[in-house]
Amino acid sequence: MKQGGSGLKKRYLKSFTGRLITAAFFAVLQVVVFMAGIAALGNRWNAVSAVFNVLSVIVVVVIINTRRNPAYKLAWALLILGMPLFGGLMYFVAALQSSTIRFRKKAASAKKIIRPYMKQNPAILDAMRAESRTKANHATYLANKADYPVYANTTAVYFPSGEDMFEWLLPEFERARKFIFIESFIIQEGLMWDSIFKVLIKKAREGVDVRVMWDGVGCMGTLPKNYDKTLEALGIKTCVFNPFMPIATVIQNNRDHRKIIVIDGLTGLTGGVNLADEYINAYDRFGHWKDSAILLRGDAVMSMTMTFLESWYMYKPADPDPGRFIYRPLPNDFAYPAGAEGYVQPYADTPLDGECVGELVYFNLINKAKDYIWLTTPYLIPDNELVTALCFAAKSGIDVRIITPHIPDKWYVFEVTRSFYGELIDSGVKIYEYTPGFIHGKICVSDDSIAVVGSINLDYRSLYLHFEDAALIYDCPAVADVKRDFMDTMSRSEEITKEKYLKMRKRSGLLMSVLRVLAPLF
Repeated sequence: MKQGGSGLKKRYLKSFTGRLITAAFFAVLQVVVFMAGIAALGNRWNAVSAVFNVLSVIVVVVIINTRRNPAYKLAWALLILGMPLFGGLMYFVAALQSSTIRFRKKAASAKKIIRPYMKQNPAILDAMRAESRTKANHATYLANKADYPVYANTTAVYFPSGEDMFEWLLPEFERARKFIFIESFIIQEGLMWDSIFKVLIKKAREGVDVRVMWDGVGCMGTLPKNYDKTLEALGIKTCVFNPFMPIATVIQNNRDHRKIIVIDGLTGLTGGVNLADEYINAYDRFGHWKDSAILLRGDAVMSMTMTFLESWYMYKPADPDPGRFIYRPLPNDFAYPAGAEGYVQPYADTPLDGECVGELVYFNLINKAKDYIWLTTPYLIPDNELVTALCFAAKSGIDVRIITPHIPDKWYVFEVTRSFYGELIDSGVKIYEYTPGFIHGKICVSDDSIAVVGSINLDYRSLYLHFEDAALIYDCPAVADVKRDFMDTMSRSEEITKEKYLKMRKRSGLLMSVLRVLAPLF
């Protein structure tokens, strides 16, 4: 499946460069206007400077009293107090402008439409509680606090690579009769997307409701300008989530990092795979690209449908009665999948509700592991609380293992990732780097009975800033497949011992330290 990636890169370099120049122009323009305002003040500048200093102190006090993660508070405080001229004003401008307020109102309105269709069946929780109170507690948190029910009557199939997922995807699209929903952080023309695109055009002509949503920044350098209009002209409904704006606003940090595909409400897919060629190793970008995904069939797909529609309704008019008839499979649409053992709980996370669902799920799994907990992540930039949980579990005799990439996609993130190795290794956590290339899969498996597959990285952006999603599976046969894949990946990885870490530290310790302080702002 290999093909040259240089052509794709050249194809979009011009488009991306043009957009980057535009963004840079407006950023510089904002600075120039600000500096011109300062110059116009003339001899009154001393008084104004004093006002800025006082403002910065007030902003720091406000930030400290928020419910944000302490690392975020520290990073913002250093930035504001270090640059009182810009820092305090920048925070106020970014947080209080009308675009930020409208964004939150859109999200709240969409959530209000969707939540009536996300009710938990109490009988399922009761059945789980009878089998395992620990697992029932996991499920109860997501059902009661985050409004994501746990379901029975659902099968899960694990894909250990993007290639495996892609092989399944096209025939599944061909079978669609009612609708196809696609939500992806990145879409890029090439072997993967072009193959999908042909099928989508065909299904749209057949009357299937085809909707495609992508992130405005994630696709800024991968799709042509006005690509949404191209798709709309072909009968494919489109939505650009949080389009890029070259102005200072905090919502530019809130990216749609979810990967969701839903077909007819019968089949749902999520994981780490974006719709671009490197994710299926069609060309070599950072060595072998290791990814993962999970396919669901059955009742649990309803949550994935509603999660997609919640994002869609932030920008598009809501469908009439979205959950009752249109997108919920009728009893005669399918028989419950054979072999639907265990329970499945798709869930999502939003940066707008003050509830760090993605991180809290990891906390719960780490703290309640009895024998082992193994994780893979492309970026290991945990906050202090997560580091503490991982270290405490390892010190308590739990087998904690983490696999990260050996070939990075971002050198500075790679250095920050490595900066955490020392304290984790000292506590007994085993760290491995995937030597064939870049591991992008985000999986977690624990005690042969529970696993997570989704889009959530172990870094600040995923845990605090992005819109994310995942599926939590309990006692499903797929749990064994996730474990098997982790062991296979580990066999092709290099364990980072204390000695190896010290060599890394000796080479770039100062850089690691500086970048780590600024990590929450990456």
